[in-house]
Amino acid sequence: MDTQNPSVQPHAQTRTTGKNHPHRNVPAGGVIHDNSRHTTRFTVIGNHLAQHPQLSGLAIGLAVHIQSLPTGARADIKTLAARFPEGPTRIAAALRELETHGYLRRTRERTATGRIVTRTVSCNQPGRHANASEHRDATEPGDASDDAPDSDDAPQPPAARRAGPPAKPPARRAAEQRKKPPRRALPAVPQPAYTSPALLQTAIDLLAGLRREDPRLLLSATDAEHLAPGVAAWLERDLTPTAVRHALTTDLPPEPLYRPAALLAHRLTAQLPPLPPYRAPESPPSVKHPLRNCDGCDTAFRSPEPGTRCRNCTERQARPPALTAV
Repeated sequence: MDTQNPSVQPHAQTRTTGKNHPHRNVPAGGVIHDNSRHTTRFTVIGNHLAQHPQLSGLAIGLAVHIQSLPTGARADIKTLAARFPEGPTRIAAALRELETHGYLRRTRERTATGRIVTRTVSCNQPGRHANASEHRDATEPGDASDDAPDSDDAPQPPAARRAGPPAKPPARRAAEQRKKPPRRALPAVPQPAYTSPALLQTAIDLLAGLRREDPRLLLSATDAEHLAPGVAAWLERDLTPTAVRHALTTDLPPEPLYRPAALLAHRLTAQLPPLPPYRAPESPPSVKHPLRNCDGCDTAFRSPEPGTRCRNCTERQARPPALTAV
């Protein structure tokens, strides 16, 4: 019973099932996957990104590259332009696409040394962080619903995966808009001692022309009206408009100016020059009239008009005649 017969024909192999058959039901020209399991150095990418119907190929490629980077790696436009053949303009446009669809968040932060840097956050599932926050706010601590899986983790049909993340309902969008912090008010600016319409108009014209010095200094009408008194306070300190314009536009930071009006308000306040020293008004210079000859005694004297008499002849003529005794 235990003797093996080497002449026995081998048993027929089990036919590969239809699901795993590599060439079954594949249309002519269709893609065929030759996959092998990754065990190291791999990144998980969702189909909502890889098959996004609105993102460009460059945007999808940059999103995959950024998600594969380690934490702390640089992902700014200059670094990406040095890594890929596309130029900075195309890369900047692709990054804006990712921001629009929630795959990227970029915020400006000020370091302890005062330098402004860009903080880049890569999101592998847009909207998941916001949805989780709203879910936690709606339930009390310790509620069993906190441990429930997120709806994004549930299996979705292929059509839903290709369509990307679902659109937020109007009620949720309205709630998010209400949560946005209000626009911060501009810092106060110096006020002039004496306001006049002509001085304020000169200040507004100066502010409106700053964009010719630097396009980033484009101001709205509301911001110009807020800053005009500060410029007027500089002008009344015996400064010319050219000197004020130079003080406001010199040594600007190279980074983008998200609030140019706030920067100008700070400079108007921090760099306000002192009042000029008091000077007593000078007396008007004396006027010297030309020399003329008196018509009465032919004496030379100074007079504004010809044909006049000197002071002696004028007094003698005005004196009454003396009375003589009979």
